[in-house]
Amino acid sequence: MPETSSPFDQSTYQVRFDWGVDGLARLAHADVVVLVDVLGLSAAAIEAVEKGEQTATDAAPAAAALVEAAAQSGAVVVVGGLRNAGAVAAEVLAAQERRAARASVAVIAAGKPAEGGTRFAVEDLLGAGAVIDALSDRGIDHSSPEAAVTGESFRGLRRATRHLLTASGSGRALQGRVDLLHAAAAVDASTAVPVLRHGAFTAA
Repeated sequence: MPETSSPFDQSTYQVRFDWGVDGLARLAHADVVVLVDVLGLSAAAIEAVEKGEQTATDAAPAAAALVEAAAQSGAVVVVGGLRNAGAVAAEVLAAQERRAARASVAVIAAGKPAEGGTRFAVEDLLGAGAVIDALSDRGIDHSSPEAAVTGESFRGLRRATRHLLTASGSGRALQGRVDLLHAAAAVDASTAVPVLRHGAFTAA
C-alpha cells in the first residue's frame, strides 16, 4: 500500500495514533496495527487466547468494520489494551527484530458507535496510551504528537484507570458487569497477545 501525502498521515513517525476505521485510513501504511477496543474486541480476544482458544473476528460486532479494514491493510494485526499492553509492546519489538529493520506501528482506538459517527471512549484512549507507553519503555518511541499525547495521558492517569473505567460513560452503561470492567482495567495482568491470522485471532 503506498504512503499517503496527507498532513494527517503521521508517516514521518514510527508510532502513530488515531481513532476507528477513518483514522486507520488516514494514517500511512504501518507494518503493525494494534487494535484497541478495551471493553469489546480486546476483552473477548485476550480472554480467548488466555484460554488457549481462537476468537472469530466477529466476536465484537461493533469493531467488525475496523477489524476488516485492518485485515486489508497488509499489516500484522494484533489486539491490545490496558490488560496486555506490555505483552503487545514486547511482541512489536520481537516483530521489529525479526524484520531487522524499524517497524512502523499504528495504534487504533476503536471508540464506540454513536449516531453520526464514533463516540470518544475513555477506556480506549487509556488502552491505546498504555500500549504506546509500553512501546516507549522498550525504545520504540519515535512517536507522532498524537501518539505522544495519548501515551502521556495514560502515564499520568495510570493509577486511576480502574476508577476512570467504571466511572466513564462506557462503565456506567455496563454497571452489571463490574467483573469485566475490573479485568479490563488491570494493567499488564495478561501476557496474551491476539494476532489476526486466517480470519481469527490466535496467540502470538
